Amino acid sequence: MTRGRLEAFSDGVLAILITIMVLELRIPHGADWAALREMAPEFLAYSVSFIYLGIYWTNHHHLFQVVDRVSGGILWSNLHLLFWLSLLPVTTAWVGKNPSAPVPTAVYGMVFLLSACAWLVLQGTIIRHQGPNSKLRAAVRGDAKGKISFGLYALGVWLSFIKPWAAQVVYVIVALLWLVPDRRIESHLD
Repeated sequence: MTRGRLEAFSDGVLAILITIMVLELRIPHGADWAALREMAPEFLAYSVSFIYLGIYWTNHHHLFQVVDRVSGGILWSNLHLLFWLSLLPVTTAWVGKNPSAPVPTAVYGMVFLLSACAWLVLQGTIIRHQGPNSKLRAAVRGDAKGKISFGLYALGVWLSFIKPWAAQVVYVIVALLWLVPDRRIESHLD
């Protein structure tokens, strides 16, 4: 099977997730700056989640540039990733409405952590499918940024129960690490 259907489906899911998140933003109650200030936590949570979905979308695009054919395992690994990402609208709304609460902040971070795990599963499944001379294996060898991100997510979840605002800063730091698409894959394209 070619990668086209998988990419189109993934693009559609990510577009729907962004749409759901923006529809969760409520209209300000009032017509002054104070009304906007009240919704700042929700808007910030939306912004961070939008950036994360954008990061996943761009890196997913790059990832599948080195994939010629997909297997059933790749399809299921991709669905696994989309499952965790599909929880972002709910956790975004929850943390946006409760920005100083430990549990919503921790669950928000767990979705990021489990999405990162799912990404690694997808990446590993592709590498196994491509075999020992995998372009992807060559591109992602020694993935320091991925390991650092994983550790920071775990730190963020732990910090959620001590200082939720500090955990949220950690989640933003990870997003900043990945803001520029992963160029290692581009260097291995024909």
